[in-house]
Amino acid sequence: MRAIGVTEFGGPEALHVVELPDPQPGPGEVVVEVAAAAVSPTDTLLRNGARAEALRKDPPPYVPGMDVAGTVAALGEGTGDAGLAVGDRVMGIVVPSGSHGGYSSRIALPADSVAPAPAGTDHAAAATLPMNGLTARLALDLLALPAGATIAVTGAAGAFGGYVVQLARADGLRVVADASETDEQLVRDLGADLVVRRGDGVAERMRAAAGGGVAGIADGSLQTDELVPALADGGRIATVRGYGGPEGGSGRGITWHPVWVRDYARNRAALDRLREQVEAGQVTLRVAGTVPADEAAETHRRLEAGGVRGRLVITF
Repeated sequence: MRAIGVTEFGGPEALHVVELPDPQPGPGEVVVEVAAAAVSPTDTLLRNGARAEALRKDPPPYVPGMDVAGTVAALGEGTGDAGLAVGDRVMGIVVPSGSHGGYSSRIALPADSVAPAPAGTDHAAAATLPMNGLTARLALDLLALPAGATIAVTGAAGAFGGYVVQLARADGLRVVADASETDEQLVRDLGADLVVRRGDGVAERMRAAAGGGVAGIADGSLQTDELVPALADGGRIATVRGYGGPEGGSGRGITWHPVWVRDYARNRAALDRLREQVEAGQVTLRVAGTVPADEAAETHRRLEAGGVRGRLVITF
C-alpha cells in the first residue's frame, strides 16, 4: 500500500511516498480504506525529529497522521459489537507509532477507535473531527465544570479551541474566548459568549470580561502559567501537550489537568457522540484545504507558516 512518511527527519520536503505491506485486521480491528487524512501540528513533530527518541525502537519509515476517514475494507474477529460493515463510511483516530500513521492508503485500527462518519459530510470534513474533537471532549471532561459555569478558551480559532467552544456551549457552559482582530467574528460564530483580544494581558482581559475569575480554562495555545490570573480560586486548567503546572503549584487551590488524547483513543462512544453533534448542528467541521497525498509536503509548509484555520487534509 501507499503511505506518506519520512526515512530521515527534516523539513516538509522530507515527506515522500513509501510502500508498506497491506494491513490485515487482527482480532478486534477494522481495516479502513483511507480517502482522507487530516494534518495537525503534532504531525510536524514526528516529521522533524522532535519525537525521534520515542521512535528509536521502530525502524523507518515513520508515518504521521492521527485522523482518517474512508470506508471499511475488512473486519477482524470480535468486531460485531462495533455495528460496522464492509463499505461503511467511517472516521477514526490513530495513535501513530513507527510506520503506523494516518497518512496511509489503508490502516488497521481498533474497532473502538472507529465510528460512522457524520451523515452529509465528505471524507475530508469527517477526517477533521476524531483527534481534535476527542481532545476537546477529554479536556472538558477533565475540567468537569457544572452547567452555567464560565470557561475560558485560548486558541479558540484553531481546530482544538473551536471544538472546545462548541462543545462547551452544548454542555451549557458560558464561554470566554481569545482571538485576534481577524478571527474575532469567526470565534463569535463558533459560539463564544464573550471574545477578548489575544496577546499580552489576555488573562486579565478574560477575568474582567467574565466579571471575575473563570471556573476553568482550556488552553489550546500553550499559554500555561500566564493564564493563572484569569482563574477564580479553586479553578481548573486543561493543557495540551502534557504541561502539568509550575513547580510548587500556583496556589489558590488551582489544579492542572494535562490532556492526552490517547486516553480517549478507544472511546467509541465519545467519538460517536461527536458524530451525532455534527449531525445536530452543534459542531462545525472546518476544512482549510485539500491536497493530494503525493503533495503532502505542501500541507506541512502551509501549517508551519501559520494562519491556517480549520484543518488541511491530504487525500488518497
